[in-house]
Amino acid sequence: MNNSLPTNTFKKALIDNRRQVGLWVTFAHQQIAEVLADAGFDWLLFDMEHSPTDLYDVGQQLLSVRGTPTAAVVRVPILDMGWIKRVLDAGAANIMVPNIRNAAEARDAVAFTRFAPEGVRGVAGSTRAGNYTRFKDYMARANDEIGLILQIESREALDDLDAICRVPGVDAVFIGPSDLAASLGHRGNAGHPDVQAAIAQAFKTARAAGKAAGVLAADGKADHYFAGGATLVGVGTDQHLLIAGADAVALRYRQA
Repeated sequence: MNNSLPTNTFKKALIDNRRQVGLWVTFAHQQIAEVLADAGFDWLLFDMEHSPTDLYDVGQQLLSVRGTPTAAVVRVPILDMGWIKRVLDAGAANIMVPNIRNAAEARDAVAFTRFAPEGVRGVAGSTRAGNYTRFKDYMARANDEIGLILQIESREALDDLDAICRVPGVDAVFIGPSDLAASLGHRGNAGHPDVQAAIAQAFKTARAAGKAAGVLAADGKADHYFAGGATLVGVGTDQHLLIAGADAVALRYRQA
């Protein structure tokens, strides 16, 4: 029986700024997570912001990757103490929080993931996170093992990015290209040169502050992000993979 909270190797990789390749998961289904967990990605992002995934679904998805080399990250719907607390209790070791706009919100996000006195997370010792009381060191070590990624998705966040990155407890910042494009006046055009230049500068700002930087390349075109200094990159989504595969097969046989 394992009586100790496992080390969060994904968080350590972020701190060491090692390349971590991931995939977005938007389908709220355990078998999808189970199939993808053995595909070879370093991490899977279970999305609660822009998908029907609810707390029960996330719990099942987390079980699907447990025991595999693939780390699980859960994106909560909003910056909210209740949502973060419940997702952590469900067993998520890594949290992504969308649309962080300034250092004050970054400090709130950190506080919501930490037990007192470092934070304000509610204490419950009998949840899955602590292996139902079997991780005897959970209360002592949880604050240090939870990985926290903050999404940068607005002009306001870019303006305060250095300060956001320097908030203790923030492990990485992650650019949301679509929302950032809208904020910069280029809604629906994340590839616009102004948006791409802002993303490249954000990577530099994060690196200068000693924090890992990431981004989602939903279309799988991620090489330029790695070349620009990102180490935490989502190289696609389950939905995009399904669409591309289904469309290709249908096109092949419609033309036969």
